[in-house]
Amino acid sequence: MGGPGNPPEGGPEGAPGGGEDEYRSVVFDESFVRAARLQEFSAQERIADHAPAVRRRPPLRRGLSRQALVLVLLIAVAFGTAIYMGVRHPYQAPAAREPIEPLRMTVIPLAPEGKVPGTPDLANLYEHSPAAQFRTGAEGVPLPASRRTAHFSDSQVVSALSTAKDYIVRSALDPEVLTGGEVRAVRVLLDPEQLDQFDQSFTRPTADGRHAPTGWLVRFDPSRAQLADHKVRVQGTLQAAEADASTLEVTADHTFVYALRATGSGSGGKDEVSLFTLRRELHFRFDRDDLRLHQTQLVVSYVQAGPLSCAEDSTNHLRPLLAGQTAKEGGPAGTDPYATGSATALCGTLATSAQPKV
Repeated sequence: MGGPGNPPEGGPEGAPGGGEDEYRSVVFDESFVRAARLQEFSAQERIADHAPAVRRRPPLRRGLSRQALVLVLLIAVAFGTAIYMGVRHPYQAPAAREPIEPLRMTVIPLAPEGKVPGTPDLANLYEHSPAAQFRTGAEGVPLPASRRTAHFSDSQVVSALSTAKDYIVRSALDPEVLTGGEVRAVRVLLDPEQLDQFDQSFTRPTADGRHAPTGWLVRFDPSRAQLADHKVRVQGTLQAAEADASTLEVTADHTFVYALRATGSGSGGKDEVSLFTLRRELHFRFDRDDLRLHQTQLVVSYVQAGPLSCAEDSTNHLRPLLAGQTAKEGGPAGTDPYATGSATALCGTLATSAQPKV
């Protein structure tokens, strides 16, 4: 007998507690239905086409969407580009930097054959000198046309030439430097590995071809001469060339003409003015760090200057002979061939054709 309220054969199918209870754990949600490989035709479709009761659905497309594939591709390209630029970066520091050469310098005084010509008329003095057509100041140090080399770009070559020009302008045209006061403006352009040599040259000047201030820059003895005109006349050339895959070299060859008068004399036009001529050849070297930091390695400095007296020391300051003066008797300081580490004292004669005709 069934229980109270239930028929003898048990509860009806589908009623609570009926035979469906054992299937309650199976849930046919929408995603399950959509994922089914078989799909039942509708009754209308079966009547019209006499088709089978079911049809096979096309397989679902699995995997990444098109947008995801594009994103992955872009990430891969960016990552590859970053690696390539890291390897090919033009300013990448070399694994082992070669030691920097110390500056080798030569300063040759040029003694006049007679009295130094001079006149109160500065314009006339320039007009009758070989410097009549020279430009003034930084305009006399123009940058040449430049182009890339095998391992350096156009911009890197221009950077080397610009730094060399800045060094020339600061070390030979700045009135503060010429009068023996300022040196920092020149120092900041040097590679840090040359700063000890530079500093020692000014704290302990020595005529050894390594530590003469006049090898680094142009400066006159302020107790003897002063500038009669701050517009220095200049003419010369700059040339850049690739030394190797990691080094650019710039060669500068310029002639500077300074108008000088005796220290303490006035500028009213009554005191005579004379010209002082200096020929200066500099060799600069640049690695990729120097190009990036706007600094240089100065490796050669060759200077010829006059009118000077061979008997006077031109190591620390240039002591020019002024209008009406003549060179002192005697040659340069003696050279001891037994002494090591010293440079040979040199001196030349200033040609009459290099002097103004007054």
